[in-house]
Amino acid sequence: MATAFSDDGSKTIQRSIDVLEKTNRTSFREIDVVYEIEKTCSFITDRGFKKVALQFPDELLTDAPAIVSKLEKNTTAKLFILGDTSYGSCCVDEVAAEHLEADSIVHYGRACLSPSRRLPVMYVFGQKPVDVHQCAASFRVLYPDKYTHVIILCDVIYSYVVEELQQLLHSEYENLVVSMIYSGQNEATDPCGTDGFHSGGDVDSCSTFRSCSNVCNHQVISKFGRHFTISANSDVKDYGMFYIGQESLTLTNFMMTWNQCSFCSFDPVKGAGRRETLNVNRALMKRYYMIERAKDAHVVGILVGTLGVADYLSTIGHLKSIVKQAGKKSYTFVMGKLNAAKLANFMEVDIYVLVACPENSLLDSSEFYRPVITPFEMEVACNQAREWTGEYITDFRDLLPGACCHVEFPDEAFNGEETDVSLVTGALRATHLLKSEWQNKASSTSLIHRNDTLAITQSHSAASFLATRSWQGLEQKLGETSVSKAVEGRKGIAIAYEGEDTS
Repeated sequence: MATAFSDDGSKTIQRSIDVLEKTNRTSFREIDVVYEIEKTCSFITDRGFKKVALQFPDELLTDAPAIVSKLEKNTTAKLFILGDTSYGSCCVDEVAAEHLEADSIVHYGRACLSPSRRLPVMYVFGQKPVDVHQCAASFRVLYPDKYTHVIILCDVIYSYVVEELQQLLHSEYENLVVSMIYSGQNEATDPCGTDGFHSGGDVDSCSTFRSCSNVCNHQVISKFGRHFTISANSDVKDYGMFYIGQESLTLTNFMMTWNQCSFCSFDPVKGAGRRETLNVNRALMKRYYMIERAKDAHVVGILVGTLGVADYLSTIGHLKSIVKQAGKKSYTFVMGKLNAAKLANFMEVDIYVLVACPENSLLDSSEFYRPVITPFEMEVACNQAREWTGEYITDFRDLLPGACCHVEFPDEAFNGEETDVSLVTGALRATHLLKSEWQNKASSTSLIHRNDTLAITQSHSAASFLATRSWQGLEQKLGETSVSKAVEGRKGIAIAYEGEDTS
């Protein structure tokens, strides 16, 4: 135990801090297997990389020195350790790597497998222990019908056991489908036989059915870095899902995306399987409430939650366009990792939309002063042509023009004069502006003519709102603030300063 803020009997606050004497480090003998040192060295030397950034999440930083030591003995590349990531640790931090002028990245630990554009990437997931036989036994209990259609999914850190699990169950379950993870390092994990590493292009297709020359009379489905094949005359919703891993954002993302499928899971840490009881319909209704809040909003803040996922700039431009067509104002914010204090500085913003990887998009914003929604929810709120059907899209790339889930914004032939009633406030609101209106509207317009029903509404810009606030930031105000001598402040703690009457 160590004591912080302690001195010789003063009245300062004392707080005890637990100091961990022993950290969970991987033994030096297991480093080669767990972190695939041989494959990593081949990745670096075969392609002649000179500067390689090694990205670690916080929980694996204790193993970083041992990994670097082994890699330096077998390669001539200059290695850098990336610790604190710009955004989520599951995403490849290409921005930090480019600051070091790295020509490739090795990403360690849990990954969302979102595609990147700039640098070649190799994923090393690590190998958390799994009792495969216990997992197979749980599968048999959860799926007693041997003819059931099931797709096996897994967290990336348990992907190494999938083939062994398939061998144990395949003879019993003829309709079993196993998803393979494209790890950027092993052709065996890629059902279409790609080049064996992520070269900066798209790992993930748009969740569409595509043909594959290696498979006949089947359709290959690619989503979130997973690839699996199902029969040509079936659909994913006809299958159940069996997930290997703990409760996490990955599982939530799967359940929201395939919300018509039943889910079961096996927790390798607890060694137990269960049927997932998350009420997906209730979660979807909560997201629909967010859509209603977005329809009521006048000022939208676009939060940049990634600088590495492919097409994030195109998505920001797409959001700006649909927000403008809906008669709303938008402002773009780049502020790194989000917290309530940061967003509280912009109270003029009615709602935020987060552009991030699929796993980090479903942000629980209950502690924030304003809701934080996904690009899909903002598009449902702004685009009348997109109907709410219960289908949910977490990958923002699916919404872009030319993608599988893109829906064109209605033109002037669509009845742009329609209005509806807010389900939150009960007030009358316009659905969207006519194309001729939003194209001709200048950015400095303070009065916007909506239609005869709504007459004229005033649009308050963030700049005018900021001008009315008493505190506007840490501006210097040189020559405006009078100079005064320093004075002695109060002593003690906030609950009872010295000399203060507490009665």
